[in-house]
Amino acid sequence: MTTLQDDVICAIATPNGIGAIGIIRVSGKDCLKLIQPIYSKDLSQKSSHTLHFGTISAKNGEIIDEVLISIFKDGKSFTGEESAEIACHGSNYILQRVLGLLLEQGCRMAEPGEFTMRAFLNGKMDLSQAEAVADLIASESKKAHEIALNQLRGNFSSELKDLREQLIHFASLVELELDFSEEDVEFADRTELMNLIKEVLQIITRLEQSFELGNAIKNGVPVAIVGAPNTGKSTLLNQLLQEDRAIVSNIAGTTRDVIEETLNIDGILFRLIDTAGIREHAEEIEAMGIERSKQKIEQAKLVLCLADVTIANSLEEVRLWKKDLQEKHPDKRIILIANKTDINPVQLEKNEISISAKKGVNIEELKHWMVQQIVQGADLQNEVIISNVRHRDALTKTREALQQAKTGLETNITGDFVAMDIRQAMYHLGTITGNISEDDLLANIFSKFCIGK
Repeated sequence: MTTLQDDVICAIATPNGIGAIGIIRVSGKDCLKLIQPIYSKDLSQKSSHTLHFGTISAKNGEIIDEVLISIFKDGKSFTGEESAEIACHGSNYILQRVLGLLLEQGCRMAEPGEFTMRAFLNGKMDLSQAEAVADLIASESKKAHEIALNQLRGNFSSELKDLREQLIHFASLVELELDFSEEDVEFADRTELMNLIKEVLQIITRLEQSFELGNAIKNGVPVAIVGAPNTGKSTLLNQLLQEDRAIVSNIAGTTRDVIEETLNIDGILFRLIDTAGIREHAEEIEAMGIERSKQKIEQAKLVLCLADVTIANSLEEVRLWKKDLQEKHPDKRIILIANKTDINPVQLEKNEISISAKKGVNIEELKHWMVQQIVQGADLQNEVIISNVRHRDALTKTREALQQAKTGLETNITGDFVAMDIRQAMYHLGTITGNISEDDLLANIFSKFCIGK
């Protein structure tokens, strides 16, 4: 990624396609001077955060469009630089003409994420907040939006900053002791340091473990609907979606491939997978669908095991299959669903739900179970939940370094080794917020942003 911060950059900030309004963002030192030759009004004396109506014209005087220009002065913009946003009519022809005029005036096209990268480099936000911008744009559900917004507001950064400052304090004291090693002076209270490391370890572990929830919400929770043929899997899918998405038939093997749809329940996006009925002696095409079904079960976080209680021994067979599946995949949330209980009521065990997929009986109870298996009491609006793989990996490395420091204190290892472990933990924490960053890391992160952001 180009890092020439003296350049004035520009890009279309709105999606491709025809719309009422299209916006071009411009940012960089004295960017208003570059806009001025193509704009009908004087911008030099205008205040920050003001809106101005005028026309954009080519060198030959041809009027391209009537526009509104928003002005943001140096230090008061998203990027921290002098910036402007030109709101044109949403014609792609108009947007490209205006963009071309800006390039003629000396702007250059922004690279993916360059506006946000400048905000980071200019101290308007830290690295974790910058990444939250991309997550906010990509959020597909209310809960994913809440997690990203929480991080964008700096709640995650603030928690890490407090932890890092405490570690810096003790690391400095331990290293100070090394300068007075001959005097056998102790500046860092070992008991107090041990208590701090234990406290920080608890917080880091909690944040690290929150990734499972955060990642599931960010990307959508995969849910596999499984069972033998004709147990009502497709009927259940249609009932959950409230539409006829899957073909329903009494003929065994109607669903020959996996069908995937999304469902939003209480702000959480679930990716429902209706699988081919699993049975022995299926013909070739159906067998291929069954194999894909098994693969989807491996990928799913929630597994809904359907039993048709109108068929003899179906409930007992599914219970055995569910138990075997749970032993193989202890990390998955699996529930047995007794279908068609409106026809044949049965006695259920713990963690089993009775439904009628055809009539919609107890579907809301099933939805509630699905949500609770994901949220598990977490307060998504106020708790810090991480959803970024890079953050999770950095927290894991932080925990490992702190564990080393704790072990060192327990075995009375010398202060220089303890200080080294603490410094290593601080380094990994710093990579999350960008206190410690490398050019290739920044390039990798911001290259995944959309152009114009």
